[in-house]
Amino acid sequence: MHGITAQVSLYPLGENDLSPTIDAAIGEIDRHGLERQTGAMSTVVCGDDEKVFSALLDAFRGAAARGQTVMVVTVSNACPWR
Repeated sequence: MHGITAQVSLYPLGENDLSPTIDAAIGEIDRHGLERQTGAMSTVVCGDDEKVFSALLDAFRGAAARGQTVMVVTVSNACPWR
């Protein structure tokens, strides 16, 4: 187990209302039971590396199923977590 922190921003393309896609992606992260803090432009997720990467993959897949999207992620094992 390796603790990491990831900052993720999601940009649904070609949608008039971005909130449903972003909310669905955050729901996927929550389904993994990870700590998170959501801001106006990004969400910070902390936890075990395997769980974080799995949650990010599910969040991207969920957003991509709704349409074209861009996800930007910064991952660190040096930033504080928990």
